[in-house]
Amino acid sequence: MARTVSPVLSVLPTRALVDERFRVVVENLPPWSPVTLHSLHQSEDRDYWEAYAHYVSNDRGTVTVSEDASVGGTYTGNEAMGLLWSMRPVPGSRKGLRLRKMDIRTPIVVTISVYKGHVAEGFQEQTPMASVVTERWYMAPGVRRIDIRERGVKGTLFLPPGLGPFPGVLDLWGGGGGLVEYRSSLLASHGFVSMALEYFSPGQQQEVDFNYFEKAFSIVQEHPQVMKDRVGMFGLSFGTSVSLTIAAYSKLVSPRCCVCISGSHVYPLNKPLVEIYANINKRIDKKRLDDQNCVIWRDVILPIPSDPEEKIDMRRLKCPLLLVNGDDDQNWATVESAEDIAKMMREAGNEHLLTTLTYPNAGHLIEPPYTPHFRSSNFIVQGSREKVVMLWGGQTKPHADAQEDSWEKILAFLRQHLYPSPVTVLKAKM
Repeated sequence: MARTVSPVLSVLPTRALVDERFRVVVENLPPWSPVTLHSLHQSEDRDYWEAYAHYVSNDRGTVTVSEDASVGGTYTGNEAMGLLWSMRPVPGSRKGLRLRKMDIRTPIVVTISVYKGHVAEGFQEQTPMASVVTERWYMAPGVRRIDIRERGVKGTLFLPPGLGPFPGVLDLWGGGGGLVEYRSSLLASHGFVSMALEYFSPGQQQEVDFNYFEKAFSIVQEHPQVMKDRVGMFGLSFGTSVSLTIAAYSKLVSPRCCVCISGSHVYPLNKPLVEIYANINKRIDKKRLDDQNCVIWRDVILPIPSDPEEKIDMRRLKCPLLLVNGDDDQNWATVESAEDIAKMMREAGNEHLLTTLTYPNAGHLIEPPYTPHFRSSNFIVQGSREKVVMLWGGQTKPHADAQEDSWEKILAFLRQHLYPSPVTVLKAKM
């Protein structure tokens, strides 16, 4: 009697940073056998997320995800990391979910399994042929996390392994509020001291103004392990307005470079945040709803103002600037803003400082690689505290491509402008 050989599933590395690729291989299958590869993750909010793909083994009974094409599932084609970026809430989940890692001291745990045949539902009721548990980390071993509560500033500082000194980054998220640490911890894993800044929490907006961000920048700059003349700013959404305002107008601090994702130069930070959002809310009648009742905000800043008092004077910019946008951004008019920024800088003779990346069919939330795409999600509007479902835009595959490509270019930009020489760039290892 012939001995039955069980399929063997390998996922390497099983422990990696979130922006590292893994290699998924199934062996010991019958030749030309249909199988389904499935990924499953339970979020910190206790919601389950999954992705799956249909494959057919080759004449040796092997499926190699990075080389073979998926013929169906949450993604199709040759996609090495599709089991991560195409994740979505399992059927029956709560509406409007967004997958975000809030405790970066623990990994994202993903179970990869292989099932017999082409399966599209009911995975938890079936027994897989093999499974492997993987860990995806934002914070590499040796990265240090330090709570910052000084000079009225709230944030978290991340230090790379080693003595340094290192370049620094002030990391700013957008109008969602709270303290979001995962991008900063990943930047520290790539050799940058990075501080995630809290500035949009309820009750905090009245106290936050231009000076708050200057103090935060100084805290990074004055750390003994930071190269004082090599500190940049990294902003997403409203964080872009903050970064550009500091770069253009501050007399106390001078960013070495700025990375700005999905933002605008409209609404300079020339008043406390509470007043700026009051002005934005005066134009809230320009918002629209799509056929799913998701809120589209992009028209709120259109047309881009011609009055220079209503936008940041980009002619004053003296540091390199990288703009990263998706052309299907439904939350903010980022492409139109980038065009006006380029026009202003061209007229002033400083357009050589500008690099713009515009990704087709990508949306507003351009995150580190392999983060699942959310075309819309639940959101609490600052000021009014209204709970809505916000339309961010983007299509899953193009958005995933944009995240992978832009992250590589963002790291290269930061290394070019913040590190003294390429040979000094340090990246922590898992």
